[in-house]
Amino acid sequence: MKASAKVYALHLGVVALLAGLGFVLPEYHFGLLSRIMVLAVFAMGYNMLFGYVGLLSLGHAMFFAAGLYGAGLSVIHLGWSVPAALAAGIGCGAVLALLVGLLALRTSGVAFMIVTMMFAQVFSLLILYFSAWTGGDQGLVVPQPARSLALGATTLDLTNPATRYCAALTLFTLALFVTLGLVRSRYGRVLVAIRENEERTRMLGYDTFSNKLVAVVVSGAICAASGAVYALLFGYVGSNFASVQYSILPLLWVLLGGAAATLGPLVGTLFMYYVTDITSGYTSAYLLIVGVALILLVLFFPKGILGTVRQRWLGWLP
Repeated sequence: MKASAKVYALHLGVVALLAGLGFVLPEYHFGLLSRIMVLAVFAMGYNMLFGYVGLLSLGHAMFFAAGLYGAGLSVIHLGWSVPAALAAGIGCGAVLALLVGLLALRTSGVAFMIVTMMFAQVFSLLILYFSAWTGGDQGLVVPQPARSLALGATTLDLTNPATRYCAALTLFTLALFVTLGLVRSRYGRVLVAIRENEERTRMLGYDTFSNKLVAVVVSGAICAASGAVYALLFGYVGSNFASVQYSILPLLWVLLGGAAATLGPLVGTLFMYYVTDITSGYTSAYLLIVGVALILLVLFFPKGILGTVRQRWLGWLP
């Protein structure tokens, strides 16, 4: 089997496995996996910039929060439908990413990381400042009747666990194959070239600034889609999602699963969530156990789980 056929077969198999799990998982894990799939899309957006372009950002929480608030406030204050709110959330994230990218990409390395972190902090403070609209640090609850999607004569209730799981799986599948298509395209190869040697890529005639800017916008739009769907599926819009800590989480998930691996964000998010969930059931000092597990993982899988598997055994993994 050709490497490209293996790649697509693997990704289709993962989607089929997630779809099948929806029929056999207990209620608790059913809901948890829905949340994990949505947040894995957040990590995919981060991986697009960090893994394939090599830009370390500490501000991606603002893109997630832009989608979260763009969708949530559209429903709460404007009474928009689910599709319109979803489009508003993604649009907010993409526009914000464009504005931030135009300024932040004038820097590089540590300076880029600091600039993105500062932008995220400003965005978080704006949410608290306009508390009359955003709910401040308490956040807002999206009304249950508004979380429904009309498809012809059928109305889908997004508060229903089965519908929520299907919606999360749909988002995950779309984001996965969009990301896969991008990174395997000519544009994706240009991004990797920029990551490896930007100066040489520029000498070959590529406009590195424009290519990086497109990557920032795509990354922001994917993160915003995750945030918008999170608001519509789980019904909560809160300022904690815009904190710097929430920018560190996708970095951690990507590093655990494997940077520049399309399935790495899912593996990292899944691993982190379940290690935290299982250990917290045994001790209040679960973060200590999680920390030890992460140290061991970094020692034995220095490039993340899938990154190390690709390096040692399966070189065709994207």
